[in-house]
Parts: sequence; structure tokens; C-alpha cells
Amino acid sequence: MKKVIVTGGSGFIGTNLVNYLIKKKFFVINIDKLTYSSNKYNGKIRNKLNYKFFKIDINNKKKLNTLIKRYKPKAIFNLAAETHVDRSIDGPKPFIHTNINGTFNLLECLRELKKKIKIKLIHISTDEVYGDIKNNLRSNENKNYEPSSPYSASKAAADHLINSYVRTYKINAVISNCCNNYGPYQFPEKLIPKMITNIINNKNLPIYARGKNSREWIHVEDHCKALFTLYLKGKNGENYNVGSGKNLKNIDLVKKILRIFKKMKYKIGNKTKIKYVKDRPGHDFRYALNSKKIRLKLKWRPEIKFDEGLENTVEWYLKNEFFLNKISKKKYESRLGLNV
Repeated sequence: MKKVIVTGGSGFIGTNLVNYLIKKKFFVINIDKLTYSSNKYNGKIRNKLNYKFFKIDINNKKKLNTLIKRYKPKAIFNLAAETHVDRSIDGPKPFIHTNINGTFNLLECLRELKKKIKIKLIHISTDEVYGDIKNNLRSNENKNYEPSSPYSASKAAADHLINSYVRTYKINAVISNCCNNYGPYQFPEKLIPKMITNIINNKNLPIYARGKNSREWIHVEDHCKALFTLYLKGKNGENYNVGSGKNLKNIDLVKKILRIFKKMKYKIGNKTKIKYVKDRPGHDFRYALNSKKIRLKLKWRPEIKFDEGLENTVEWYLKNEFFLNKISKKKYESRLGLNV
């Protein structure tokens, strides 16, 4: 049974990726320091025969090194990251600590062990490193990085570090720059689960400015399949944009979610109304990816249609109230990103 390590395997994408890899008959070692947004629910699919969890900060190089030497994984999927832009505006330090320093520690482990263990690093980045994209344009892998927030800047720095280690130290690594993910197990500070949660709790639906900001969306399952494709076929030293090619304005997305609840005959409370709130500082208007490279060269393409995936996501949150009940509302209800 092939072994792989997933750092940040208790986060949103990490949880889904771990489950996906287990279904693919891999032995998965999940390394996660368990922050506020980590998923404590492991799921029925996991057992001690093909899954191990270690509560470790990837900045703990000694423990990280020991685990890599012990398990000798074929690949490491690096999802250990702080990801919420609003939190990065309020306090950038954790983003520098995990997203930059943590990636550096991981790279140092790979550099020191490369003669003993052959490991492929699949690093999960973001479309936000490209910055604001003008209407009708889509950023390809050759576009200059122009990050706008401390979060996207920290992810851009990590990408540059990885590329330097590939060139200088011959580390085997590929980078995924993915658009906005949605699906099960996402912490409700992000747009889609926040709107779903607020509807369930009969609260207003806060939208920045007038909701005209545009985002590209992909179901997390399609992203996991893309990451697995990068593990199998991704070329060393290359970046791959992973996207659906479908953009949606935030206001239109929220209206879609409301229509899904109505279609399900869900009784929406009288306090659940769209409310426009003050925009966050430095808010990028539009992200949009050109994903032709991974589609043409690696033969990957998204399979889940957005409307279908969104409806399934709403159904998942309604059927899995335990997930929301395990999270303190204090951790996601208060407005962030105004501390400037």
C-alpha cells in the first residue's frame, strides 16, 4: 500500500482529499496542528489500517522530519495553510508563520532527505496570487503574481520558495493554483457555507459592497481529482491552474442558494434577508483562471456541474448538522477584516 502525507489534512480541502486518497487505497498520514477551522470528524471511511493522524505544526521541523523518514511517502500534499482573507487583514502573522515559514520547513526536510527518499511535493496554492483580473480575461500560468492581501502574498511567497528549491536543490514539486472551492466540511466563515448556515439559523445574509465581485467556483471533489492527477502526471517544476471556467457574481450566488432552499420547501425565516455591508480593504473585484494547461496536457477536467454541486452541498449541511454543532459560533459569526 503506497503511503502519502497530507499536511493540513483536517482542513476543508484536506478532509476531502484524505477521504479521496483512502478510497484510492493509499495509506494516508494526516499532519495537522488543528486550528479553529479544523474538522475534528474523521468519518467512517477511515481506520487504523490505512490512516494515521499526527497533531503537528509543520513548523516543527524535527517532528516533521522524523515522520517523513519513518513513513517514506511517495508524495506529500501540502495543504497546511491559513486561508481566510479577512483574518489575514486583522492579523497577518499566522499567515506568515504557516504559509511561508511552514512551507520553508517542509522544503528543508525534502532537501535534506532527497538522497534517501524520493518524494513528490504537490503544493496547493490559490488563484488569488494573480490578483485582480479584468473582465473577459483569464490568467494563465505565465501571468505575473500580483497579490493584494496578506493571505495571497503569503501564498505567492510560498510558491516562489518552492520554485527556487526545484531549480536550486532539484526538489520534485508541482503547484496547483486553484479557484474557489465549495462542498462538504467547509468552515462557515467562507461565503457558501456562511450563507447556508445563516439561512438555517434565520440570520441575515451579509454581502460585501453590492455583491458584484466575481469568483470562479469548483467543487472540492473535482479539485481532489486534479491534485491526484498532478501526483500521477504533473511535470516537475510546473504550475497548473485548476478551475471550472465558470464565474459568478457573489450576489447571484447567494440568490441561487436561496432558490435551492425554496426548491426544497425549506421554511426560510423572516430575518433571513440579503444585507449589503462595508467592503473589506483591498478587495479584489474578479478572479478568473485559464485552465487549458491541465486539461490539454494532463487530460483532467471538472465533472460536477455547479448547480448540481451547489444543491448537493446545501443538502449535505442540512443532513450533517453535527458538523455545525461542533463549531462555536463565536469563531465564525463576528465580522472580520475591518481592523485597518
